[in-house]
Amino acid sequence: MNNTSNNPTANSRRNFVKKTLISTAVLSIGGVLPGFSPRSYGRILGANEKVKVGVMGVNSRGLALSSNFALQPNCEVVTICDVDTRAAEKCIATVDGIQKSKPKNQPDFRKALDDKDMDALVIAAPDHWHAPAAILASKAGKHVYLEKPCSHNPHEGELLVAVAAKYKNVIQMGNQRRSWPNVKLAIEDIKNGAIGRPYFAKGWYTNNRATIGIGKSTPVPLWLNYDLWQGPAPRRAYKDNIIHYNWHWFWHWGTGEALNNGTHMLDLMRWGLDVEYPNKVTSLGGRYRYKDDWETPDTQVINLTFNNNTAMTWEGRSCNGRTVEGSDVGVTFYGETGSLQYGGGNAYKIFDLDNKLIKDVKNDLPIDPRNKMNPSQALDATHLQNFVAAIKTGAPLASGIVGGHQSTLLCQLGNIALRSGDTLTIDPTNGHILNNKNAMKFWQREYEKGWEPTL
Repeated sequence: MNNTSNNPTANSRRNFVKKTLISTAVLSIGGVLPGFSPRSYGRILGANEKVKVGVMGVNSRGLALSSNFALQPNCEVVTICDVDTRAAEKCIATVDGIQKSKPKNQPDFRKALDDKDMDALVIAAPDHWHAPAAILASKAGKHVYLEKPCSHNPHEGELLVAVAAKYKNVIQMGNQRRSWPNVKLAIEDIKNGAIGRPYFAKGWYTNNRATIGIGKSTPVPLWLNYDLWQGPAPRRAYKDNIIHYNWHWFWHWGTGEALNNGTHMLDLMRWGLDVEYPNKVTSLGGRYRYKDDWETPDTQVINLTFNNNTAMTWEGRSCNGRTVEGSDVGVTFYGETGSLQYGGGNAYKIFDLDNKLIKDVKNDLPIDPRNKMNPSQALDATHLQNFVAAIKTGAPLASGIVGGHQSTLLCQLGNIALRSGDTLTIDPTNGHILNNKNAMKFWQREYEKGWEPTL
């Protein structure tokens, strides 16, 4: 087991983690890493100038992101945008307490995009807003930190890729494990042959979510701008079991557990197997646990095969929290000489074909020398700092929009296979569905008139 101080592999791992965290620290104080050149995009930032961000959607994940960006010494949160006045006020107070400067309260993010001093927009609104908001921000000359999934449907994902190519801004998807030091080490181990040729990966997510019941039509609360919340989605009457979280389980606004949590693991599987687009996709599942308004599956299995003779499967169980391999979320890679097990944190294990543990990388968490970030925040800060480095120095993104779209598309194709009831044959060069009009009905959505995203 490689966990002693005299072990060269363990020392190499520690040095890798140390270098990663030192790089993060250098960037966090406005330094420039060797070998990078600044992008000529929009307002060029000086080495010590703070990246000024606005945050759209701050009820839950957006509150966490606002807090973490405010904790970064080379960032400043200048604007908070939310259609819920309560969420906005809470977030503004939280950010003010961290950075000692109060961000503006601008409920309509489109007006915030007019601020020429704002460098980037962080998008953590519901899924149906992700791509349309990112496209508007790109057109306004802003960089974008975009929560996963990057899009509500495949058409929007392709639009995002085209927009980034046209406007040449930085768009980072928030699948933050791409920047976690030990997760990067795990993928390096796979690519360096630690388990031989990897040919299969299994990912999972489990939870014990309660029923959402049958919604009642009620007046829109005074604290909510429901029209702006719906934005590009065709209008539907307000019900009391949609906002704030249950929209995930309605196809009209959400994308189900596959894109809510599956995106992270399918992205890691795609990374480890070194694949882009599949050649075949199947899925089974449904809403089994409760009889209520929940539309997306609470139980789902997605299977994908690829041209390099590899395959992956993802299992999602929203309403039965029985763990897999002792973890409620994770991935196992299977190879010719062993397997690598990742359990969702910043740790992993490698086993040989006899199930003997041959490497155990512990859950090392970054320590913030300023003692302001907790370990989890410091870990996620590696991804935020990668975003900042891309803006300031042209550093490669850990999760750029092309790869973000590819990983999101795997989940979307799984949902399309489920909803159409078909086995999907896919063009492995671009991810397009071949010869299936029934499935192509789900490739894009209808929009509220006047809200359609365009290049």
